[in-house]
Amino acid sequence: MFHVLESRIQSAFSDYLKVRYGLDITVVTEQPKQSSFGEIALPIAFQLARELKKAPRVIAQEIIDGVGEIPGVGAMEIAGNGYINVRYDRGAYARMLLEGASHATAARAGKVIVEHTNINPNKAAHIGHLRNAVLGDTFCRLLRAAGYPVEVQNYIDNTGVQVADVVVAFHFLEKKSLDEVKALIAGPRFDYVCWDLYARISSYYKDDPESKKWRAETLHAIEAGHGELSDMGHLVADAIVECHLATMRRLDITYDVLPRESEILHLKFWAQAFEQLKERKAIYFETEGKNKGCWVMPGAAFNDDAEQEDSKVIVRSNGTVTYVGKDIAYQMWKFGLLGKDFFYRILKTYADGHQIWVSTTASDQTAPPFGSASQVFNVIDSRQSYLQDVVVAGLRQLGYNEQADKSIHFSYEMVALSPRTCVELGIELSEEDKKRPYVEVSGRKGLGVKADDLIDKLIETALKEVESRHPESPAEERREVAEQIARGALRYFLLKFTRNTVIAFDFQEALSFTGESGPYVQYAAMRPRKILSKLGERGEALPDFATVLTAEALNRQLIQEDFWQLLLAASKTGATVEKAVNSGEPAHVARYAFQLAQEFSNFYQAHPVLHEEDAEKRALLLWLTKFFGDQLDATLALLGIPSPRYM
Repeated sequence: MFHVLESRIQSAFSDYLKVRYGLDITVVTEQPKQSSFGEIALPIAFQLARELKKAPRVIAQEIIDGVGEIPGVGAMEIAGNGYINVRYDRGAYARMLLEGASHATAARAGKVIVEHTNINPNKAAHIGHLRNAVLGDTFCRLLRAAGYPVEVQNYIDNTGVQVADVVVAFHFLEKKSLDEVKALIAGPRFDYVCWDLYARISSYYKDDPESKKWRAETLHAIEAGHGELSDMGHLVADAIVECHLATMRRLDITYDVLPRESEILHLKFWAQAFEQLKERKAIYFETEGKNKGCWVMPGAAFNDDAEQEDSKVIVRSNGTVTYVGKDIAYQMWKFGLLGKDFFYRILKTYADGHQIWVSTTASDQTAPPFGSASQVFNVIDSRQSYLQDVVVAGLRQLGYNEQADKSIHFSYEMVALSPRTCVELGIELSEEDKKRPYVEVSGRKGLGVKADDLIDKLIETALKEVESRHPESPAEERREVAEQIARGALRYFLLKFTRNTVIAFDFQEALSFTGESGPYVQYAAMRPRKILSKLGERGEALPDFATVLTAEALNRQLIQEDFWQLLLAASKTGATVEKAVNSGEPAHVARYAFQLAQEFSNFYQAHPVLHEEDAEKRALLLWLTKFFGDQLDATLALLGIPSPRYM
């Protein structure tokens, strides 16, 4: 609600400036240095001073006199040399909130595609993958809350080197047949089997470099799409994708469509993009030097300081396309620029009716319209920045400047483990690693914590706490609560840091019921429900807030500053979502949730709601409790965090 009134004020000022001065400018608002100065401050008079050749205070007074009354605004004052401080009408503002006038966010035009997760389908997901998925999923939730239509994509590189390596291990090292691999898939945790196998083959290559010819043979077979090696590659990749979907579902993460690299190859997406790149001279054929025989993009296309030797290979001399080449084709498809589309089939339908579609080379199923976005966010770690720059450069070289501007690399830093977390999870460390602030994970080396192991451990620890506090509750219910606490702990920890921060995941910190953690916020969200349930246990009902809390009554009660500041804080969810979307930082919402939790904790300690004797004040306290609880639950939902029935 806060941002709705803020926007109303900005519009009123903007309209006045057009009429009075003939100026069409953006009206900026700021947070006053002290809450006693009002709710928002506008520095517009300083912005106009030079152009109007008047003192800022004079301009500020002219604006206040001319803009007139704004519904919801109680007063406007000039501060300092010309700031305009705006005070909300407390009673009117609270009444709008009480009546539910939250002004549902208007739908925005233009589909937004968010591509996230993108785990190579060759082994179990690890904690680094979880940061990608949680960031992407949360950003999708925030975009939807801000009114954007969102399509969630999870790109599956099912023909890449990593899949080929696992097939090499099965076929050449383990001497497994297709039927034997199918039997392993039918057994427990096939992704764990592949985790160990991938580490083994990576080590084998080092000891026997000649064995890499197996990789080349396998990769060629998979890309060509025929033979036993190809069949095994698709079998392994499809099985691992199912494992990944199950892992992500545990964190309430899902997708709309899974575009696969195999279809990009077989449906000639790359061939179409290749022709456009050649036709528009975005790439050229190198006839000399280290890149002789390759199709390359000039380094100057994506780096102003690049030398000729910095050119990026798009097609190798053996005719195979590089990752970045396929990514250019994929990005073109996302914007509807390729003139081609996938076929689709339904891969999975969840109990809530949500369907996940997957690309295929032929299908008779009618799918929703995928692709053709107005803006694209690629959630990929910061180490891939260079390749993302090349993809955007490819669009520019083709003349698609608008789409290049709308291609956003939603980057993030890596996730490591704290040494004590490694110990808790049974990961052996050298003495040197024990002294480090964090330990990097490496799937190739087999070092790291599998996502499911981490989630299992979090649930196990949370369950012990829940059982000690609620031994009388049914076992199934306690398990459900423990799973919710574990999800909240993990998601919050991965979201509370800004994207450019390297995270050292710490088990104890994530599960702490105090401090900035998911369980702390979940506990705070539970408290309002507990207060209101106690009211019911006494045989009392909530008062009719609409009748008791008139605008006049609200004005009387909200004179008390801590009540007003609490209400303001709880009504800034929409403003926080806008800030997070505009900055691309879900951490803003995580921090806001923690601040709300702190605010309610202070309120709860200072005001024993159920013991208040003054009827009007008691009604306000009960309404604040309910409103605050609803807002905390809504904010947690934006973070993908559930609100447990008890803690």
